Amino acid sequence: MILDNGVVRTMDPSLPVARALAIAGERVAGGVGVHETSLPTPDVVDLRGRCVVPGFTDSHVHFPTWSLGRRDLSLDGVTSLSAALELVRRKPGEGPWIRGQGWRDAGWEARPTKEALDEVTGGRPAALWAKDLHSLWLNSAALALAGGDVDVEGGVVERDERGEPTGVLREEAAWRFRERFPSVPEDEWLEVTRTGVKLAHSRGVTAVHDKDGWVGAPEIFQRLKERDGLTLRVWQSLPHAKLPELESLGLRSRIGDDFLRLGYLKVFMDGTLGSQTAWMLDGSGVRITSGDELGEVVARAARAGWPVGVHAIGDRANREALDAFAATRDAWQPRGLRPRVEHAQCLASDDLRRFAELGVACSVQFSHAPSDRDLAERFWPDRLEGAYAFRSLLESGAVLANGSDAPIEELDPLAGVRAAVTRTIDERPGWRMQEALTPEQALHATTVAPAWLAGDERTRGKLVPGYLADLVVLSRDPIECPPGELESVAVVATMVGGRWAHNPPPWD
Repeated sequence: MILDNGVVRTMDPSLPVARALAIAGERVAGGVGVHETSLPTPDVVDLRGRCVVPGFTDSHVHFPTWSLGRRDLSLDGVTSLSAALELVRRKPGEGPWIRGQGWRDAGWEARPTKEALDEVTGGRPAALWAKDLHSLWLNSAALALAGGDVDVEGGVVERDERGEPTGVLREEAAWRFRERFPSVPEDEWLEVTRTGVKLAHSRGVTAVHDKDGWVGAPEIFQRLKERDGLTLRVWQSLPHAKLPELESLGLRSRIGDDFLRLGYLKVFMDGTLGSQTAWMLDGSGVRITSGDELGEVVARAARAGWPVGVHAIGDRANREALDAFAATRDAWQPRGLRPRVEHAQCLASDDLRRFAELGVACSVQFSHAPSDRDLAERFWPDRLEGAYAFRSLLESGAVLANGSDAPIEELDPLAGVRAAVTRTIDERPGWRMQEALTPEQALHATTVAPAWLAGDERTRGKLVPGYLADLVVLSRDPIECPPGELESVAVVATMVGGRWAHNPPPWD
């Protein structure tokens, strides 16, 4: 196949732009002038001036959870407790549980409680996740299932003046409840994830770094692969608690194939901005893992052949994570492991340069900056200089990989690119524009850098000979598009391994 008469953004600095692209089997065969080569009777696709870029990778996504959430009640954007309750009353859904997600109570007139939820749930157990997936709002029927056993180390159980649980669980308390009670049948997981893959392709996504190891994502993807074949490339994280089991089985990172591969271990240092559980240098927030504990995990994981990704939101959490990576550098660096910090949302100025110095990558979410701006200004007014500091990190030499953190933000890489460039998602001017990126920098973080993080820098992320033909056809060239017109750039078609995964040609 030859894609001709367009703009091909190869993301390779030696030949950044080509007019045409040749594909043989599942790989790229050539660039400029390929229409004059001796490929046997190729199909020629006229791009008609459209733009081709490497396939997008979402570097931080809870893919099955996002897929399931599209079926659940959405509370995203709800601005009051009464409005949230009315939504639950009107659209409780079917099945034994009322499931929902997306609420954020920072500006509500009252706090969420089990009693308020009881009034609209009719006795069915209800479990509603906050937008950041770090807080869970339960009604009395759901809470009763735990029999009062809701306290867990690293968790927060909100209580009223009598000491009774209010119905809101945070961090480990929320996750433990999910593991024990509102289970989802395997067939439902498979059905929603299958649908999610198709939707992801329609948005140009050809690969993901999935974070849902704790809900059995490897098994979900493997079952899909066995039943239907898998067209999404998955770099799968696992909870660090699985390390003893992985050691006993002799499993190492990169076990798998081009479509499903075990990646790295994930550790939580703290909570989130929205739940006010980010671990800060002023002592506020929730510490889930200490720096010393993380160091032990990183060293042990390195000996077993596993890189570690660390969830760190607050400035204290990020500093402790960097200190742990520095203390264990002799364990992971000689083995060629590529550690990463997930989010890196709030950094002390002295820590910005340390990512590049240590060789620790930043797995960030461009869409979080404009989405969280009001919360950041409210809770971190004296720390904004180091908040969502994308340009500063990039200019320091750090590897910057972009993801959505879906379902917290929507899985939509082009929306992430717009957020990185414009730093706004509404009518307001861009927020802290000194940290904005160029479209090319944002695309690099969505194509080249994620492939490097997964150890695939010689096979994915660029459109050069020998690389996998994972690509997206766009309606316009985002690099030449004025920032104010980036919203007009749309996905036309998506290819994975030389096969069209979304909207094959011809196109209008």
